[in-house]
Amino acid sequence: MPTRQQIIDFITSSDKPAGKREIARAFGLSGQEKIALKALLKDMADEGLVDTAPGRAFHKMGGVPKVTVLRIVEADGDTVWAVPERWEAEGIPVPRLRVRERRGPGGALGVGDRILARTEEAGKGWIAHPMKKLAKGDEAILGVVKEEGGRLYLQGLEKKERASPVISERNGAEPGDLVMADISGRGSRTFAKVTEILGDPFAPRSFSLIAIHKHEIPNVFSEELLAEAERVAKQPLGEGRENLTDLPIVAIDPADARDHDDAVWATPDDDPANKGGWKAIVAIADVSFYVRPGSLLDREARKRGNSVYFPDRVVPMLPEVLSADVCSLKQGVERAALACHMRISADGEIRDWRFSRAVVKLAANIAYEDAQATIDEKPLPFRGGVGGGASPPDDAADALPHPNPFPEGEGLRKILQPLWDCWAALNKARAKREPLDLDLPERRIVLDEKGRILSVAPRERLDAHKLIEDYMIAANVAAAKALEKKKAPVMYRIHEPPSREKLVALKEYLKTLDVEFALGQVIRPKTFNHVIARTKEADFHAEVMTQVLRTQTQAYYGPQNAGHFGLSLGSYAHFTSPIRRYADLVVHRALTEAFKLGPGGELPSDKDMERTGELISKLERRAMEAERDTIDRYVAAYLASHVGEVLEARITGVQNFGFFATVEGIGGDGLVPVRDLGREYFRYDEAAQRLVGEETGEEFALGQRLKLRLAEANPVSGALRFELPDGKGSGSGPGGDGDRRRKGGPPRPLHRRGRPANIRHQGKKR
Repeated sequence: MPTRQQIIDFITSSDKPAGKREIARAFGLSGQEKIALKALLKDMADEGLVDTAPGRAFHKMGGVPKVTVLRIVEADGDTVWAVPERWEAEGIPVPRLRVRERRGPGGALGVGDRILARTEEAGKGWIAHPMKKLAKGDEAILGVVKEEGGRLYLQGLEKKERASPVISERNGAEPGDLVMADISGRGSRTFAKVTEILGDPFAPRSFSLIAIHKHEIPNVFSEELLAEAERVAKQPLGEGRENLTDLPIVAIDPADARDHDDAVWATPDDDPANKGGWKAIVAIADVSFYVRPGSLLDREARKRGNSVYFPDRVVPMLPEVLSADVCSLKQGVERAALACHMRISADGEIRDWRFSRAVVKLAANIAYEDAQATIDEKPLPFRGGVGGGASPPDDAADALPHPNPFPEGEGLRKILQPLWDCWAALNKARAKREPLDLDLPERRIVLDEKGRILSVAPRERLDAHKLIEDYMIAANVAAAKALEKKKAPVMYRIHEPPSREKLVALKEYLKTLDVEFALGQVIRPKTFNHVIARTKEADFHAEVMTQVLRTQTQAYYGPQNAGHFGLSLGSYAHFTSPIRRYADLVVHRALTEAFKLGPGGELPSDKDMERTGELISKLERRAMEAERDTIDRYVAAYLASHVGEVLEARITGVQNFGFFATVEGIGGDGLVPVRDLGREYFRYDEAAQRLVGEETGEEFALGQRLKLRLAEANPVSGALRFELPDGKGSGSGPGGDGDRRRKGGPPRPLHRRGRPANIRHQGKKR
């Protein structure tokens, strides 16, 4: 009998569809061996190793069948993209295949067309070779019904949507409705048929639902899975756990935290060998005790990859009975934990560590702001609304102390002070290794009880945030090194150094600002820190930090260690958030098995780790896109009441078609099209990231602060459009038609790509 790997290798390398018959023939199987092969293939399908295509042929899970039916989802000129019509690989995003379109009669393909195609993997992508055009199909998309000139159009939810197809069948939809629709046709003959009415896109809490639907994020647990969660939640904590209930361990989290998977404790070390040092414990929710490998809960968690956090809700990786209750570390309640015990030297180095399964009883769950106020001996800040941060009632004091939720008032400060003192040591080690120091503000959306927006503002960065971050980094390093010492598999969090191409681009940009950046040196995080420090007082400081961020590679998960460039660490894993990240759960299982800490452990193979790393990295990117899209929609909704006002803004991006700007202190990127800059021709200086008027020399450059009038804010797409406040933008310039629309035509999208007529690209022909 062939092994699982031999079967996967065969169906992957076969130049034709490989069914059970082809596999049996290839390995010379007959009689009872064929029956055994059938059972083996079923097991492999259950394990997520292979999937079946139409015709009972097999292919590797996450791959595309050799011959399959595809649906065209994008057709723009010579570029045509398709997706498999049938895709059941749980948790693996649907792949997009570039179609090598046939020319000649009947060869043109449009959105919604179905084709039978031969597929091949090319590099990191897929190519499809059409074999036969099939009966017409449709593409389902989300959109909002718009009316103009007596006709209904579908406005897509994407900022980059360039077409608003005519609605051919409304099926009861009214202007303003959020709908699902099937799109068919091509070019000017593209039509939309409404299939489902979803309601008011501007209603509170709709923006996160749009993101969930658009990004296909699983947000409903099956009854069977919920029953399993209820069952495992009732199991006792288990014997043999280290009792840490007498230690005053605390969890410091955002005020609006939905789950609490980490808590910390520190005290001076009385060991003379560690003079001036500290003993610290980072206690993490013991999720691996409840979510066992191969269980329904495990398969669903892997399918989701991570929890997704929106301003108004969380889509959890695990059911709430676990994520928000039994696994969540709470004040005064005994909870199962996986504890990382560390001895930290006076200069912040981790001298040694050990891991244990423990039971903890938290002394407090405390918000970052409350922890900081306690250490600073200030009144606790007032927080109203969902997520906090609202102003107190008019008749309240500026700082309204909370009723003290902790057993002892001054006692809390006595618990926190050693944490702060130990952090001072950890901070020394951080300063010594000089990780990348980017201080980029995070936007915070504050909602009222009904989901309406109270405010949008940058989230304040406190020492309490940095303290918890450094304790978590220390525990993550300890977890990675502990597994390495045991020669056990590690799911590393990997951040590779920037590519030379990106470094060259950064150098060219900094050169336009008269900031030196030498490429001959070994690039380390401190290299970028020096650039950031040299521009700290400059107007373009924020944009330099943004450009440094864009120079970095994207972090990912995998079993092959390549270090973490941004943190200046040689070995790094994610250990501290198993409630919301599958990567951390994998690390917990490896630690449990490697150190023989009881049930729930697992040491997966390198192949399994590699496949899991690729999957959860993709799902992490999906979650980030969904969260970013939703924030953009909330910001646009908040700014919708300010349309027509002149706002303080900063240019965040320059392209040949215009420049992007963001509202200072609030965020939200909006476009100023070059057609709205008047009659003058503008030259695009790509290296300097600026537009320069050929007659007046007027410049619009990256990082420039200026006043702009908010012309449009679309909460459905999250798009903004700005105008200059001096009356330009009427559309009177060459090639510009401002906001005018063709009579009876569809609405103009906010983002229209392509080079306008009144621009010249420096160094290139017009």
